[in-house]
Amino acid sequence: MTAPASGIEPLTTTALLRFATAGSVDDGKSTLVGRLLHDSKSVLADQLEAVEAASRNRGQEAVDLALLTDGLRAEREQGITIDVAYRYFATPRRRFILADTPGHVQYTRNMVTGASTAELAIILVDARAGVVEQTRRHAAVAALLRVPHVVLAVNKMDLVDYAEPVFARIAGEFTAYAASLGVPEVTAIPISALVGDNVVTASAAMDWYGGPTVLEHLETVPVTHDPAEDPARFPVQYVIRPQTAEHPDFRGYAGKIASGVLRVGERVVVQPSGRTSTIEKIDALGQSVELAFAPQSVTLTLADDLDISRGDLIAPAGGAAVATRDITATVCHLHDRPLTPGARVLLKHATRTVKAIVKEIPSRLTLADLSQHAEPGELVANDIGRVVIRTSEPLAMDDYAVSRTTGSFLLIDPADGSTLTAGMAGDAFAAAAAAGDDEAGAWDF
Repeated sequence: MTAPASGIEPLTTTALLRFATAGSVDDGKSTLVGRLLHDSKSVLADQLEAVEAASRNRGQEAVDLALLTDGLRAEREQGITIDVAYRYFATPRRRFILADTPGHVQYTRNMVTGASTAELAIILVDARAGVVEQTRRHAAVAALLRVPHVVLAVNKMDLVDYAEPVFARIAGEFTAYAASLGVPEVTAIPISALVGDNVVTASAAMDWYGGPTVLEHLETVPVTHDPAEDPARFPVQYVIRPQTAEHPDFRGYAGKIASGVLRVGERVVVQPSGRTSTIEKIDALGQSVELAFAPQSVTLTLADDLDISRGDLIAPAGGAAVATRDITATVCHLHDRPLTPGARVLLKHATRTVKAIVKEIPSRLTLADLSQHAEPGELVANDIGRVVIRTSEPLAMDDYAVSRTTGSFLLIDPADGSTLTAGMAGDAFAAAAAAGDDEAGAWDF
């Protein structure tokens, strides 16, 4: 194996994997998650007893594993997932944080929330129904959010007699559609979440399938990454000025490295001011180090005494983002109150929050068929569209295609502090255009 350019060992298969599940209502997302937790021995005894009791109270002979994730009373009463349910579990090979996201179109915004930090998305399809409108919608959201790995779980194979042609047809249709969106990788797995086929253990009923189970794929999907491949970005969270007798002139800048690698002696620029200096010292966990990388929390000291405060961004002098007040972005509107041109908002980017105004909304995307609606006038809850924003102060913001961390932002209501919109700077659909597929043109705004 070739050594990484940074000299830092890449993350191994024991690293944390964040993944999200999505699919249409009743496709079995919560049952799949419950099966993963149950069969991987990640459910506490008292939790399992409570679910068994709840299943009996509902007149069910078998344990309803969906109850392990559908925790809200409304979810259990309606039999659907409404909010994102986060669960942590681990196997000897890897640790996981999963987000079980709602399937109904009304809760598209919840999927955006759950998948925004995911490295893998499991999209479920009912083998009887095949690829439906909501399947395409969830694939489009995964592509929009740049989720690196997508798993197509063709569920309820027991209800179609474990027929290989059914699986092959669905897998072929979905893979072709995902390719048109620029999704880099799709792994198709035939499963029955209710019975447990190919979830944790291989299914004897589908001997024609020779691929991994869902858990095997989750444990082995590569998440190795060399931090040096990303541009270094350090949002300043706190300025440390102890002013003690021992350190009367100490000035340190504390925060979490958002991406990339920082080294002692490296020439850096502070944005948006544009002032430059050299990294004099890096402290990590109370010890001086020669280099630090994302996602470490560190304190930097610079060779020059500069005016730096919370919200400033430190980056390599030769690889900084261009600071601008005009931002064009793709957004998903999260609030029940519509977003309209002329709206005055707060824009939160990394550790910096500035005043902003929505100048225009050029278009809204219809995820069902990837068509665009020009000049929609407003974005309502769950809408995804393009916006042009003008900020009161310059921001050093990367394109979302460059960095999911420093290319994302939130729009906030200045009156009550509620989150209105999640945004992705730049052309969020560049991957589809780069795919070179004729269908990708539908993504051009």
